[in-house]
Amino acid sequence: MDTTHSPSLTGKTCTIQHNSTNRNNQNEISSSTTIDMLKDCCSNKLVKTSDKHAKFLLENLNLLRKQKELCDVILIVGQNKIPAHRAILSACSPYFRAMFTGELAESRQTEIIIRDIEEYAMELLIEYCYTSRIVVDEKNVQMLLPAACILQIEEVQITCCEFLQKQLDPTNCLGIRAFADTHSCRELLRVADRYAQQHFIDVKESEEFLFLPIHQLIDIISSDELNMTSEEDVFNAVMQWISCDVQQRKQYLPKILEHVRFPLMSARFLVNTVSSDSLIRSDQACRDLVDEAKDYLLLPQERLSMQGPRTRRRKPIKSSEVLFAVGGWCSGDAIASVEMFDPVTNEWRAVSPMSKRRCGVGVAVLNNLLYAVGGHDGVSYLNSVEKFDPQTNQWNHDIAPTSSCRTSVGVAVLDGCLFAVGGQDGISCLNLVEKYDPSNQRWTRITSMSSKRLGVAVAVLDGYLYAIGGSDGQSPLNTVERYESKTNKWLTVASMATRRKHLGCAVYNGFIYAVGGRDDATELSTAERYNPKTNQWSSVVAMNSRRSGVGLAVVNNNLMAIGGFDGTAYLKSVELYDSESNSWKLQGGMNYRRLGGGVGVIKIQQYDSILYGNNSTSGSSASPDDSKNRSLSKLVDL
Repeated sequence: MDTTHSPSLTGKTCTIQHNSTNRNNQNEISSSTTIDMLKDCCSNKLVKTSDKHAKFLLENLNLLRKQKELCDVILIVGQNKIPAHRAILSACSPYFRAMFTGELAESRQTEIIIRDIEEYAMELLIEYCYTSRIVVDEKNVQMLLPAACILQIEEVQITCCEFLQKQLDPTNCLGIRAFADTHSCRELLRVADRYAQQHFIDVKESEEFLFLPIHQLIDIISSDELNMTSEEDVFNAVMQWISCDVQQRKQYLPKILEHVRFPLMSARFLVNTVSSDSLIRSDQACRDLVDEAKDYLLLPQERLSMQGPRTRRRKPIKSSEVLFAVGGWCSGDAIASVEMFDPVTNEWRAVSPMSKRRCGVGVAVLNNLLYAVGGHDGVSYLNSVEKFDPQTNQWNHDIAPTSSCRTSVGVAVLDGCLFAVGGQDGISCLNLVEKYDPSNQRWTRITSMSSKRLGVAVAVLDGYLYAIGGSDGQSPLNTVERYESKTNKWLTVASMATRRKHLGCAVYNGFIYAVGGRDDATELSTAERYNPKTNQWSSVVAMNSRRSGVGLAVVNNNLMAIGGFDGTAYLKSVELYDSESNSWKLQGGMNYRRLGGGVGVIKIQQYDSILYGNNSTSGSSASPDDSKNRSLSKLVDL
């Protein structure tokens, strides 16, 4: 952020997280090598802990392995002989530790035959033991996961399961589910199971569905969370499965149909379709199930006494968009706090905080992961990046940093890449733009904007990246430019009616909405929207509060304005735009007041771990201005 609302930031230093190249001595001392120096004046001691040591150690151990020096064991896998060090293998794998430190014959052998693991998978895992790096893809995951399970290398197992979770679709989820079951990957099994239930309408049309073992078919159709339009769909899916091999499978029909909820079908379907089916008519147990359903439908006054598993209505899993508020400035300091708006209870809940405090942070969602880029931690300008996974409720900060420090930066996603636009680095306002490609995990610079912009808002519409407003370091801007990735060029489009910096923007119903911010004199409550077809801006009704440093997002087709600064106080309130009445309505408030926080929207299953699962935060601290009244909402297990 600039110094309009936080003068204490003026003149602070820029702390840069570096890659291995382009270092200078000063920054290498201050940040590249994180050295914790604790000097005890009384005892005249200097204690150093270097984070370079572990990397240096691994690199040299791996070099020794490749040069076959000091190796004390050879693993024979198929036709391949792999030299290694027992200590390294034992430290990484409980399987090898038990082999080498126990009384097994292998503990005394120099050459050991490894069975049930493919050569390539073993090479990858040995490489991981020495480098901490593993690449999982479609070609190797089916051999790598079983091997990691045998060797009990937990982190590789988790990585394989995370990869498979991201590959789930209606055509493969049942196969992935069976694969997870075979290798006792409980979390992957749970996620694949839930996916199959949620997408049952499409899954039942897949080839995998027709070849399900009977016990897996029953597991799926018996679930209370099965998502389908009607119980008739479940019956039709069962009969489709039977018809794939009638002679072999018809014997299982009564057992399967016990889990179809016939009483919840329409009377017409029950009589015309179910009762008339030849397989149903020829089996007494099946006819009994149909008669039970007929009684339930014909005798409504007796239904209370007929309640059972087949009369219980299903409660399918629902997907919902969830809003996250990230970092910001609160009570005189930058904060790391992150909270989410729970669409089930309409309450804000705390989730895991970032590893760094960040105000003026750029936030965007890529591949259903929430990225936080740059910002200011209250002392220094940042170029570090971290990402949040709603599946695990954890932040990962092992992400390549941007090339320059950036606060008050705009971040958006275009063509599967993350774009960081403008901002300031503590020395000057920036027109620099760079993009992050998750496939190679690198940032690359692209064509700079025509104007320097801090406090800029960004949005993506119809394949273009828009940079809206901001400040050039001297005064707020109303100009707008857009980027086309095919030509790698920025072009100027129509300007807003009002000059705005630290505004919020979002795409809603085919328009770009720009709200709040600050002009030359004051914080703004006004709003306007851009029509890309006419290249014109038009006014929208003003918000109830003035909001600079406001977040704007579309959540479950609702346009929401979050937090900000009204000229007097930092805000926690939220407003929702009603397009029919052309008005803004208050929609409760966050736990933290936030100025210059980022917002992002992720699609999450209704009962996912981020809402109610075992990965929830163990406790939540209260907002500084609310601590006397109440604590933050805690995640609960339903």
